[in-house]
Amino acid sequence: MSDIINAIPIGVGLAFMIGPVFFVLLETSATKGFRAAVIFDLGVILADIVFVYFAYYGSRTLLEKIKDDPRLFILGGGLLFVYGLFTYYKRRKPIIMDKDLVIVEKHNYINLFLKGFFLNFINIGVLAFWLGMVVVASPNLGLDDARIFNYFTTIIIAYFLTDLIKILLAKQLKNKLTPVVIRKIKRGMGIALMIFGLVLAAKGLIPKNTMEKIDTVIEKNIPKS
Repeated sequence: MSDIINAIPIGVGLAFMIGPVFFVLLETSATKGFRAAVIFDLGVILADIVFVYFAYYGSRTLLEKIKDDPRLFILGGGLLFVYGLFTYYKRRKPIIMDKDLVIVEKHNYINLFLKGFFLNFINIGVLAFWLGMVVVASPNLGLDDARIFNYFTTIIIAYFLTDLIKILLAKQLKNKLTPVVIRKIKRGMGIALMIFGLVLAAKGLIPKNTMEKIDTVIEKNIPKS
């Protein structure tokens, strides 16, 4: 029981980690509705499950090399940047509305599911997170398969339930979303994705020791409370 209690805050906190998936989930809920956002989020969850599976059952040594391979940071960052660029410039087909007729835009749920999966999957930082969780948590759980399964299952469930709350809150904004506001959200999301992509790619381009020095300088200059 204590394992489950300890896992719940991690799942809730994970749902509020600011990243590409965070913004896309909120945008999908606000502009396409609850069901579309849930389908997208299920794709995200599947990617997390895949990462946890390979982090635990795969080769630890191989995964350590993969997460630090600069080429994968560059590739993942490049894909995020291109996706953000596409999101920024993509024009939605107009939705025809009048007093008596509303033509509702149809959603391809398979595409939404795959979109959630791959948007999460290409972010190598997610792999690093789950790998770190497995390495840290497994010894504390006595390397017991049942305890580890329950622990990470609880994290995923808490994460998903918190996402449902986020989706419902974002849906409340739907009536306030005019075409102009939606366009601004799309462009803002595109810019955010491009920034995340550039930051991720920079981790692969900048030598590791330089990044460590930068982090040290930042920590020294942050005023302590």
